[in-house]
Amino acid sequence: MSITGTNSDRWLRRFRPAPAAARRLVCFPHAGGSASFYRPVAAAHPPGIDVVVLQYPGRQDRYREQCLPTVETYADQIAEILRGEPELPTVYFGHSMGASVAFETALRTGSASALVVSGRRAPATRRAEHFHRLADAELLREVERLGGTDTAMLDDAEMRRLALHAIRNDYRAAETYRGRPEAQVDCPVVALIGDADPKATLAEVDRWREHTTAAFRRKAFPGGHFYLTAHAAAVNREISGELARAGRAPHSRQDRGATAPRTGISAASS
Repeated sequence: MSITGTNSDRWLRRFRPAPAAARRLVCFPHAGGSASFYRPVAAAHPPGIDVVVLQYPGRQDRYREQCLPTVETYADQIAEILRGEPELPTVYFGHSMGASVAFETALRTGSASALVVSGRRAPATRRAEHFHRLADAELLREVERLGGTDTAMLDDAEMRRLALHAIRNDYRAAETYRGRPEAQVDCPVVALIGDADPKATLAEVDRWREHTTAAFRRKAFPGGHFYLTAHAAAVNREISGELARAGRAPHSRQDRGATAPRTGISAASS
């Protein structure tokens, strides 16, 4: 694994360095998730792809750092880090809360060639969810219900305490996020979803089309919130397709003639 840069060394993980890469994939973890979740994704793509995985504060090797309070704060800091990376055609991929963070980051950088969002309803949809207010035992039951977390590690009291801190914080960030209804990215959006996901209906996912000025496509898979673990190969094929198209399309803000991130009619939203 490679860790690069100065401030970026805290945020970016490269499990398989690709110094001669022609394209980049940036992966955004889910609520309570960490960079290691995407290690198999890095292994699934060829050396020509620079797979960069974000490591949020408050977990794994960043456990001593404060978690960030909102989706917007995550995006602010991540956008600053990504602006320092060498320019390449870049696809953002985020699952669950990570999809919201990826969207807000794309608004800020204006440099994503495509946005692949997974397991997350559109930014301007609303649900009254308050899982972050649950007692520890109830919150853990919710995490177990969704799957995707190695609950065996939570048998250790200290590991459980650290994990719950990050999970509760990220649930709060995701559940209080209010995407602006008029906010739009200038790149294609591909929305992936499990057809039995309790966190997002197909109708809620289809509303991602309102948040792009470019093409929109939705693909449903059998399964729940963490459908992507059972359909890893198919999900990676979807990402590979967007990476291939990104390599043929203009990718910089200058190439597209943009001077600022697109926010739709006006700037004004788990």
